[in-house]
Amino acid sequence: MATKSRNEARIRRHLHVRKRVSGTPDRPRLNVFRSLSQIYAQIIDDTCGHTLVAASSIDHELREKLQGLKKSEQARLVGLALAERAKAKGVQKVVFDRGGYKYIGRVKALADGAREGGLEF
Repeated sequence: MATKSRNEARIRRHLHVRKRVSGTPDRPRLNVFRSLSQIYAQIIDDTCGHTLVAASSIDHELREKLQGLKKSEQARLVGLALAERAKAKGVQKVVFDRGGYKYIGRVKALADGAREGGLEF
């Protein structure tokens, strides 16, 4: 039996999460992707398959603020920026999709930043 890579296992876990979590126009899905050095988040309306708002640690607007910070602090600031952009688009409530990652560390920091910014989930 071949062993699965960590990413293949994460994708499998993400599919299990996606069976239960889906975004609607009233309550879109906040999706998180975490790479080794960056973090990405987007708010998605799954009924039409559109990304409503996105933020990441490589955004030009956030790049200067994130210089020299720890990755978990960067994730919190990305969550804050995402919440600001979502409120500007009229999104107040979301469903959190952790993307197959454990709810700890950078994923939790991003969620806390989004809550701090005013998103409800």
